[in-house]
Amino acid sequence: MTSHVRTVTFDAHDPYELAGFWLQVFNVPRPDDDAPGDPYAAVVTDSVTLLFEQNNDEKLAKNRVHLDLEPDGPRDEEVERLLKLGATIEHDHREPDGTGFVVMLDPEAHEFCVLRSAAERAATS
Repeated sequence: MTSHVRTVTFDAHDPYELAGFWLQVFNVPRPDDDAPGDPYAAVVTDSVTLLFEQNNDEKLAKNRVHLDLEPDGPRDEEVERLLKLGATIEHDHREPDGTGFVVMLDPEAHEFCVLRSAAERAATS
């Protein structure tokens, strides 16, 4: 017997709005049953569901778990796209040789990383 990850749940001040950011990140439609003001909002992808749950507590520390995103195109283009969607850069670990990653924050300051694409990794190995 094994288990698999079905849902990753995040606290959010505004679940509907935060889910809207991640819907754009993953280019997936909003579930029909999500509405502004609901205490939950979901982002359903082919591999996992992200669930945003109403919680108005102040964030006091860095996330203990975060997402690592592998874009299907160049990492740097994905970073620029995410910045336009409302993300910010927390730490930039890109190296001159093209390796490295970028730590970003979503609009409610949840950390996530943008890695190199599979093609970029293959080109430097």
